[in-house]
Amino acid sequence: MVKESKMLFLSIQIIFIVFMGKLKRFSAVLVLLVGMQVTNAQSIPSNQLQYATEMGSKVAADRYVEVPANIIYPTLLKAELAQSIDYVEKFAKNRAAYLARMYVKGKKYFPKVLKILGKHHLPSEYHVLLALESAFNAKAISSAGAVGYWQIMDEVAKEYGLQYIPQPTAAEKLKAELAIKNGFTLSKSNTNGTVLVKNTIQKDDRNHFIKSTNAAARYLKDRTKNLGNNLLLIVASYNCGIGNVWEAQRKTGITDASFWQIKKYLPAETQAYVMNFICLNVLFYNYQKFANHSLTFHPTYKKVQENCADEQTITVGKISD
Repeated sequence: MVKESKMLFLSIQIIFIVFMGKLKRFSAVLVLLVGMQVTNAQSIPSNQLQYATEMGSKVAADRYVEVPANIIYPTLLKAELAQSIDYVEKFAKNRAAYLARMYVKGKKYFPKVLKILGKHHLPSEYHVLLALESAFNAKAISSAGAVGYWQIMDEVAKEYGLQYIPQPTAAEKLKAELAIKNGFTLSKSNTNGTVLVKNTIQKDDRNHFIKSTNAAARYLKDRTKNLGNNLLLIVASYNCGIGNVWEAQRKTGITDASFWQIKKYLPAETQAYVMNFICLNVLFYNYQKFANHSLTFHPTYKKVQENCADEQTITVGKISD
């Protein structure tokens, strides 16, 4: 009876060792059964010993190794990763063709933009605004009347010393279409309301790349002073105006509220505009990985199977009397 109990105990130990081999990798497993002496000793049958040894040596240990995401955020946007990574991932998936077009077109324009931004001591991240604003189209005109590469409104063009052809208001659009076709533009009369006058300005500086880019840089520089050098708030103000950003901050009741704190109080267009600004910066920064489909946005867990034949050894002693 004692011998049978010892044999049972030995079998349990062997099974435990084999089971542990599935859970954890061992450099070496050495099982020594010492001091187990039973009267009328008998060796473990050779077929049982061989089976236990083979099971312990060939078992595949399944492990899951964490593979970190390989996406890298530009320095000034690193703090925005947690709030934006899901949006960036979705943008990369749904707007892949757009990203490719903007990246290719940007090769011609972005180096020049970066040079001008540097001259004004502004962050390089602003360069993607050119793609967001006009997709590099010098003749772009928005429904609100913003014109050119940087979609500059009449009032801003005047403030920053650009020559511009005034754009009609929403109420004047129908009349403006006819006027512009005939070489006229709209102006305001002090006494008689809207009148047509012959257009004396032949060129709009908002269509001129260097002039409009310098004006945009000066505008961003001024917003830097107004908004405490907060990158995302400045970007938001470029889209909806600084007054709307200040009003959104006021609604939060928080002093120096961040973009994330005021986001819900901003126009939907501006919310998307700032998020897309982050996307273009991040995805252009990682463009080669994006282009060859190797860009990852979240950690993954890779299953690794390892054969422990050369690393796990089970040595079983003899039960003797």
